[in-house]
Amino acid sequence: MVDHSADNVGTYLLHWDGVSTVTTMSAREFNRDVSAAKRVADHGPVLITDRGQVAYILLSASDYEELTDKRSIVDWLQTEDDIDFEPGRLDSFPRAATL
Repeated sequence: MVDHSADNVGTYLLHWDGVSTVTTMSAREFNRDVSAAKRVADHGPVLITDRGQVAYILLSASDYEELTDKRSIVDWLQTEDDIDFEPGRLDSFPRAATL
């Protein structure tokens, strides 16, 4: 099990499609207990650090799928939703450069 009392391991609440738990663990701890890291990843991303720097992020398959939207730009722009768009009034117009 991951020892969350260690200095280099922490659990934080961040915005990850709502509020979820983000856990940080060292690469050494990850290698020691991969199963624990996988269990924690079911509840939010696990940041794996190497020499104090985030080197990898472990995500559950469902979290990864949410991040990898397969739609094309055309699909993104085609929407049935009503979008309120009112551009602001343009008070100044560009002028031709004087040489």
